[in-house]
Amino acid sequence: MTKLTPIAAACALLPAAAFAQDLTPVTFGTNWLAQAEHGGFYQSVADGTYNECGLDVTIVSGGPQVNNRALMLADRIQFHMGGDMLQAFNAVKEEIPVVAVAAIFQKHPQVIVAHPDVESWEDLKDKTLLIGDNGFSSYYQWMIAAHGFTAEQRQPYTFNPAPFIANTDTAMQGYLSSEPYLVQKEAGFTPNVFLIADNGYSSYATTIETMQATIDNSPEVVECFVDGSLTGWYNYLYGDSSAADALILEANADMTQDKIDFAKNMMREEGIVDSGPALELGIGSMTDEVIGDFFQKMVDAGVIEEDVNWQASYTLEFTNKGVGKEIKDQ
Repeated sequence: MTKLTPIAAACALLPAAAFAQDLTPVTFGTNWLAQAEHGGFYQSVADGTYNECGLDVTIVSGGPQVNNRALMLADRIQFHMGGDMLQAFNAVKEEIPVVAVAAIFQKHPQVIVAHPDVESWEDLKDKTLLIGDNGFSSYYQWMIAAHGFTAEQRQPYTFNPAPFIANTDTAMQGYLSSEPYLVQKEAGFTPNVFLIADNGYSSYATTIETMQATIDNSPEVVECFVDGSLTGWYNYLYGDSSAADALILEANADMTQDKIDFAKNMMREEGIVDSGPALELGIGSMTDEVIGDFFQKMVDAGVIEEDVNWQASYTLEFTNKGVGKEIKDQ
């Protein structure tokens, strides 16, 4: 079950109007529609964890026509859900003072989805790969440089699984908890799924971003939001997540409980959130070694210039403290 500290339990008994006066309003913008992959943040809204350390957090969903990162740059929201570290490197390159303060996903959830006859990562080299333009300019360039895939075998992905389902000579890009689910539902078979993270794409993902000015002017707000989010993720993965799921379903009319359950199981089974150094340092952890390794891979793939000051893209000041780990052990 979700664990509330004595402070949180006491706060829950206070009159809402009086309590709200003491809270600092904060807005967190996600990078897509509400889903289980955002669950830890919704968890801490639902169970009062953010309230406990003094924040009144509003989550604003992203989507195809929404750019919450731009709202953060315009100082209209305080925190944003970043993609992977390549996005953070590009912010430094463009001299935009955005800083990653935690990384929820230790493994990037980008996958290549294949038919059951494809048994290995190497077997994908014999297939036509359906890859979108963003993927082609980022991780696919790494696949070419590091693994010998070719530009010629790539065809554009239209975010429709039908061409893949109809043609066993193809494989397609996907998100761990999305396209594999769609294929199972629509085609009636379980595809083979290959995480690019398991094959060397070492970026963190689903980062918490904020502006350097927020860190400088309100470090206590950043600390509270990070600690609250990490606690929320432990509660979401290992406790009672029903209240958070209800908020997700309310925020996204196209979401269903079975999709949420599928995504949550995939995150657990594949160690997306809680694996590697995070087992010791805690959910949300980042290390110089992992980020430096990924930066060099992007340089080698020709995706980013070597002279970019990648160390300026993140800080370890607010993470790596094991916040919330005790929840997993209870």
